[in-house]
Amino acid sequence: MAIQAKRIIEDAVIRKDARMGDRLLDKAFALAFNGLVYAQIWEDPVVDMEGLAIQPDSRVMCIASGSCNALSYLTANPESVTAVDLNHAHVALGRLKIAAIRHLPNYERFHRFFAHADHKENSAVYKTMIAPHLDAESRAYWEKRDIRGQRRISYFTKGIYKKGLLGNFIGLAHVFAKLYKIDLGKVLEAQTLEEQRDVFERELAPLFEKKFIRWLTDQPASLFGLGIPPAQFEHLAGDQRMAEVLRRRLEKLACDFEVKDNYFAWQAFGRGYSRAEGAPLPPYLQRANWEVMRERIGQIDVTRANMVDWIGERGEASMDRFVLLDAQDWMNNAQLDGLWSRITRASRPGARVLFRTAAEPSLLPGRLNDAILSRWRYLEETSADLTRRDRSSIYGGVHVYELA
Repeated sequence: MAIQAKRIIEDAVIRKDARMGDRLLDKAFALAFNGLVYAQIWEDPVVDMEGLAIQPDSRVMCIASGSCNALSYLTANPESVTAVDLNHAHVALGRLKIAAIRHLPNYERFHRFFAHADHKENSAVYKTMIAPHLDAESRAYWEKRDIRGQRRISYFTKGIYKKGLLGNFIGLAHVFAKLYKIDLGKVLEAQTLEEQRDVFERELAPLFEKKFIRWLTDQPASLFGLGIPPAQFEHLAGDQRMAEVLRRRLEKLACDFEVKDNYFAWQAFGRGYSRAEGAPLPPYLQRANWEVMRERIGQIDVTRANMVDWIGERGEASMDRFVLLDAQDWMNNAQLDGLWSRITRASRPGARVLFRTAAEPSLLPGRLNDAILSRWRYLEETSADLTRRDRSSIYGGVHVYELA
């Protein structure tokens, strides 16, 4: 399975008709993407649930990533959620969270393990309360040593959100900021949106004017830590310097939403969740949803599989909701046709598909076969509203299509 997954990731990322240098970049990204990428998923589950309009009989399929969103969808009470991912680390993380919700004795223990994620006692909590209930593959992943010789479960005693490809990227961004005597954490001290704007303009914006930063962000490999492959890098940049694109995305994150309500800002500028009483958290981690999560945890499954193959194996008219994250940004036209033909076949009337794009517009018009695209209605106003309110701020567009 590991060799097959590696090959599928390479097939999705490596451009066969690209120049040798570009293909080498693609291969480097595929290698980097094979380990833990996202300890926390970077899509806003609140706008997701609004766009999906989940019903009690909804059968939801999503890409797992960090499983924050897949678990959070349970608060909308669908019939079922299946989180699919090729990345063995992401599958192990999702199953770890499920086992913890099922078997930890109370919310305080769960919150300490996944929100703080840096208490030494978490090692013993894992060993006695979670590990006995994990499947063998996931348990082997967490108990195996990483390249530094540390057991992976120790990430939860040292700060899981500082780990993985994205965690390392954010950490490196903080290092560069310090070299330029910029304190990213000042955003989190602001009390109003006006203060947040002032901090951004005074502290953060000048960073993108530095010659080295502008040069560095022009290199596709510099954004591997955001999970952005070289081909998606080109879509994201368009005709602009990448520094300008990143500046606008960071400006939205820092200025458009109050930090007291935005846990994505805390991850970016604080490298973890706030520890204040009533701090912003993903829905699955909120105290108010603990009993709901316990009651509905049997409605979710995390499975290691190729998303396209998994959808193709569903019965005709058997699914209702699909969350594709930004996976289509990696696909060529033939792959898009293959994916959407399977989605269309598997969809029940009124089914919805939600996805994100690096660039602002939907990528389907002009690329997806018209015979398939004509079956779907683009919810333009809804999509524009969700894009505006997506607190993660990293993507250009959030798009929702409904089976016509």
